[in-house]
Amino acid sequence: MRVKEIMNERHPFIYEDELATKARAIIRDFTLRILPVVNENRRLLGVVSRGNIMTISSSVSPIRVKGIMATPRHVATMEDEVASTAKEMIRLDEWCVPVVGSAQDKTYKGVIGLENFIQVSLKTNPHKLSKQVSEVMSTNLLVCSPEDEVDNVWRLMQTKAFAGLPVVKNKKLVGIITQKDLLGRRAILPTFESTKGRFRASSKISSIMKTSVIAVKPYTRVGEAAELMISRDIGRIPVKDDKGKLVGVIDREDIARLLV
Repeated sequence: MRVKEIMNERHPFIYEDELATKARAIIRDFTLRILPVVNENRRLLGVVSRGNIMTISSSVSPIRVKGIMATPRHVATMEDEVASTAKEMIRLDEWCVPVVGSAQDKTYKGVIGLENFIQVSLKTNPHKLSKQVSEVMSTNLLVCSPEDEVDNVWRLMQTKAFAGLPVVKNKKLVGIITQKDLLGRRAILPTFESTKGRFRASSKISSIMKTSVIAVKPYTRVGEAAELMISRDIGRIPVKDDKGKLVGVIDREDIARLLV
């Protein structure tokens, strides 16, 4: 199977000279993980991630997209084989990568994400996802508390390259906080936000965390967790035991790794 068969051809992009605040709005409104950056000929130049966007300090910032974009760690082509692309994405810890025409043709064509790979595998190789979640979940967990400061948690997420953290109180799962939530609720990192900004967030994680958390049990089948991720468009699912204690987290990369 080739990348062109499962990639998202309608994934938004942005031009290099447009305002970074527009990129922030697009990423927030379309709940994107990356936003490809192109020139006037739609040649791929770079990508903007949620992490890049979270450093913008004002809703009226004059910074242009080219000032915050990064070089993609991997760029797929239309004819690349899907499994090998997924392996490379896992190796680089990249959940989404831009797609161009070919090694010679750098014209932007779309984005492929691990969710595309997982979705097609649910139909073609469901037997590979018959294991229990406990066999593939991560147990070396990084968590936060409802009382933690938003900016401290955000810095921790940046340092550890985590896009989301379970929120735990007395060892029990009480919520989850993600980059998507922070952007969606306009909870820009307080120490980066302009004093003239139109939004000033409460500093506690409890004020913005999501308390209605989709979770699974250790004995849940991986295929069921994968279907939840795809249908709900979520990247990770906490795993809790029958007493509500957090015992692990399973994410898209765990599932993709099992498939390849």
